[in-house]
Amino acid sequence: MSRVQIAIIGGGLVGASLALALQAGARERQWKIVLIEPYAPGDSYQPSYDARGSALSYGSQLIYQRLGLWKAIAPRAEAIKNIHISDRGRFAAARISASEEGVPALGYVVENAWLGHCLWAALDSDVVEWRCPAQVEHMQALSDGYQLRLDDGSSIDCDLAILADGGRSGLREQLGIHAKSTPYGQTALISNISTALPHQGLAFERFTDDGPLALLPLPDNRCVLIWTREPKEAQRLYDLPDQQFLHELQRCFGYRLGAIQQVGSRHLYPLSLVESSEQVRANLVVLGNAAHSLHPVAGQGYNLSLRDSMALADCLLAGPATPGDLATLQRFQSKQQLDQAFTIGFSDQVTRLFSNGHPWLAGGRNLGLLGLDLLPPAKRWFARQAMGLGVRGAEDKA
Repeated sequence: MSRVQIAIIGGGLVGASLALALQAGARERQWKIVLIEPYAPGDSYQPSYDARGSALSYGSQLIYQRLGLWKAIAPRAEAIKNIHISDRGRFAAARISASEEGVPALGYVVENAWLGHCLWAALDSDVVEWRCPAQVEHMQALSDGYQLRLDDGSSIDCDLAILADGGRSGLREQLGIHAKSTPYGQTALISNISTALPHQGLAFERFTDDGPLALLPLPDNRCVLIWTREPKEAQRLYDLPDQQFLHELQRCFGYRLGAIQQVGSRHLYPLSLVESSEQVRANLVVLGNAAHSLHPVAGQGYNLSLRDSMALADCLLAGPATPGDLATLQRFQSKQQLDQAFTIGFSDQVTRLFSNGHPWLAGGRNLGLLGLDLLPPAKRWFARQAMGLGVRGAEDKA
């Protein structure tokens, strides 16, 4: 049996980002961090047409810059220079541009595999140990931490356990931490597409009575498609041959990027707003999608989790020599409470408003988009939410 100061259960993008944020301070304090992950990270990056991408807000770019990682990420990051927001079948549209906001980009789209490769390469094995492939089967609270029993029969004791496994393992429920799940009645169909015209860093958010659709620019003139529909309709679209699928997508999206020429593998994800009833206990933190899972169209979920990770790292490194102190963890929760409440509320309300086909709501949306395009203060407010600067400017963290 071994003991470490911090055990991060889940070595994906959120867990690895937290480990990197803690790394320098942990080295000074002689803390040992272990990342426990069931899927081994690759030691090399292999480009793929079908690589899943994440939208990083401008605020998240500043965070990775602060961590010294952005230089490595940047070669495969596609800048979002403009956002076009529209409501299908109605005249109004809103346009947000990086140049008007005085920033180099409103955000960036990065392939998850590339982001993971950059993160894992930046971790120092003298500070951060990988236990991989491995899974935690049981967590036992101790007087001074947690004991983790792994699927290979080994055990790890830790001062602080961080549950960052996306809520998939059942450990949250094993600990008696309940999660409120509010289904949207929608399924997201996610794929990569290519278009005849270059996207030129333009992202689209298109709202229809059947659910929102987003196109986000990727390198190599690809776009991430996030198309939400009611579950049976999403399954029908998923099952279509490629040419029929492209025909229906073209009819829904239009020809702003010319003909849609290619679609990659398609994936379906049932959508719910998930919120954990607890995020901190003595010696325990629930983080990332295990703490809150948002609708993907608003593009806020990973960015919020990254801000949570940075706030947690800052609090831990300003706290006692032994991590896990409840007062320190409560300071983290208090620090992020407003950001979480506002971001979750903003994402949820925008999704629900623009997924409702009621005529008077549709008319209100149309006027709202027109006003957003005509009123600079409203547009700037909306842009700051999209850039991850809405509650507390990421400039404070960079």
